[in-house]
Amino acid sequence: QVQLVESGGGLVQAGDSLRLSCAASGRTFGAWPVAWFRLAPGKEREFVAAVRWSGTYANYADSVKGRFTISTDDAKHTVYLQMNSLKLEDTAVYYCAGSKGLTVATVTSAYEYWGQGTQVTVSS
Repeated sequence: QVQLVESGGGLVQAGDSLRLSCAASGRTFGAWPVAWFRLAPGKEREFVAAVRWSGTYANYADSVKGRFTISTDDAKHTVYLQMNSLKLEDTAVYYCAGSKGLTVATVTSAYEYWGQGTQVTVSS
């Protein structure tokens, strides 16, 4: 059974940085994709970033490109989301997701495994 556990969320001010972590257990993902999605109040869950567990083929939402960086540490079975220059609109619950597919997808339906989420709140 695959488990994904996020951590690192919190309350920060606009312009600050935050790093989220997602620890995976239950199997090694190899070349499988892993992603971050977020859910803001009143909105649908949206794609943030994804990458192969090997660290290749990173893909980002336009809204975070240049500010967020997704990375993996295969030895620690952990995926990170470094978030810089945070904006008010980045406030959301951030979820880690893992896929058994081959495509670094941007849709929720492509991911079979989900963490419980971690809250990120950006204040002015």
